[in-house]
Amino acid sequence: MTITQQIVTIAVVVLGTMTTRFLPFLIFPEGKEPPAVITYLGTVLPYAVIGLLVVYCMKDVPGSGHYGVPELITIVFIAILHKWKRSTLLSIGGGTVLYMLLVQMVF
Repeated sequence: MTITQQIVTIAVVVLGTMTTRFLPFLIFPEGKEPPAVITYLGTVLPYAVIGLLVVYCMKDVPGSGHYGVPELITIVFIAILHKWKRSTLLSIGGGTVLYMLLVQMVF
């Protein structure tokens, strides 16, 4: 890849990223009420994405040698930790650390 191709590639990637970041602010300026569909999607989609991530993470469990025990322990831990502290960052970090400890040291 030549230097010109690299520069063009970087420029296209930067332009694409900036477009996705700025476009919502151009379409829905401050003070203008967004359509009901957009408000509904903003309410529903975060839960749908979390559900999709859980399903994706659990897809290989039936074929695993431990039948999903570390995953189940981690899910219960995350639910309890999040209910207790109400901190998304703590829940993600704590769940990741616990899962890695379980997989590397216990199972």
